[in-house]
Amino acid sequence: MTPVRPPWAKDFPSLLAKAWAAMSFAIAGGARTLRAGSRRAASSDLLLLCLSTSSLFAPAVSVRTGHPQSQRPLGSSPTCPLNRDSCPASSGLRSFHSSSHASSSAPQFSYHVAASYSAKGDRFNASANLFTNDVFDPAKSSVTLGECKRSMDKRERPASGQDSFFFSQVGTSQATTFGVADGVGGWVESGIDPADFSHGLCEYMACAARSWPLAGKPSSLHPKSLLQVGFDEVIKDDTIVGGGSTACLAVAEPDGNVEVANLGDSGFMHLGLNAVRHFTQPQTHAFNTPFQMSKTPKRMLIQMKVFGGPAALADSPNSSSVTHHRVRHGDVLLFATDGVWDNLSPQDALSIVSRNMIEIGAWVEKDGGALDVGPELAKLTQASSSRKADTASLQARLAIAIAKEAKETSLNTRRDGPFAKEVQKHYPGENWHGGKPDDIAAVVAVVVEN
Repeated sequence: MTPVRPPWAKDFPSLLAKAWAAMSFAIAGGARTLRAGSRRAASSDLLLLCLSTSSLFAPAVSVRTGHPQSQRPLGSSPTCPLNRDSCPASSGLRSFHSSSHASSSAPQFSYHVAASYSAKGDRFNASANLFTNDVFDPAKSSVTLGECKRSMDKRERPASGQDSFFFSQVGTSQATTFGVADGVGGWVESGIDPADFSHGLCEYMACAARSWPLAGKPSSLHPKSLLQVGFDEVIKDDTIVGGGSTACLAVAEPDGNVEVANLGDSGFMHLGLNAVRHFTQPQTHAFNTPFQMSKTPKRMLIQMKVFGGPAALADSPNSSSVTHHRVRHGDVLLFATDGVWDNLSPQDALSIVSRNMIEIGAWVEKDGGALDVGPELAKLTQASSSRKADTASLQARLAIAIAKEAKETSLNTRRDGPFAKEVQKHYPGENWHGGKPDDIAAVVAVVVEN
């Protein structure tokens, strides 16, 4: 095993070392204690409210072995919370399709998406580094996969560094898909820009969703299948020399069923009325070594064939952890790369979302102190607008708040984030404190019952 640089090395901020905060949530009948980190933005009263109103939490414990590395290497089991709204995929669950099969009397939902992002070396710019989704348009699927691919322009990619994200309507249906991808930084040492892989992957997944159903593919769309299509297109693209990426994405149906696929250590949270309904666990081979798709350059393949040496990790999209979720009016779905999760714990994210939802009136307090969805939710998300939602929309406010807090925490040398706590837990002799500077991408979807 190649020796690694200790975390106090001067170039450590460039690390893409993967580490997640080991934490536990209180579960009914259990004896686990919620370990609250220091929060300068959330009061103890809000934390108590989080605990009292959230009866079922997903465990978020990641046990890893190994040593922090100077770059995330080239190259867990999924968890089901004790909540009937979400569980691992199995053969007994319903199939997700690109069009809703719910009866006309069943509730119908729309998903209002915004993304906020910041490259590691850039200042956070809330107004410039923001994406909001277009209004539903059944004519958008008239483009073929080939036409969509040819329309892609690298110069128009968001300035999100090695992190990327996407959103797309699925064909002519009102189903949507969205998610994030995180380029594996270790490829830089081989002279390869990891951003090419992650951005290309997201672009191809968006194109495939717009063009769905594809020739030779089933009419139903699952996130794992979409990830496979995106990965296959990256492999075929000669302009993407090599690289690797993690990914976390969803296909959201208008009937309220959401299927999520996660590969690696990006992650997803399902929030509702000041409660965590689900939180993904990272998939890792070992400490700081997440599951990852990869493409090895031909020259490296030749070198390995002649001289030998270890091959880059290359996990299949089929290795993704898949969960199914049933959303409700007023729920919030959060997808983010490790630049967020290495600096914000799940309770941090819940606190940020809850504070903003309550302040803007998306969640309101009823008699007795219980929370309910505010009557103006559709208006706050600009759901009835004939144009793209702007920075004043609820989803934009949430995405900006998450990305901004993660950015500030990553640069704070006095506030220990989940990454620092994980290093301290496994390697108490390595005096590492503060946040972990990294690229950041956060995608937020607010669920509105039509």
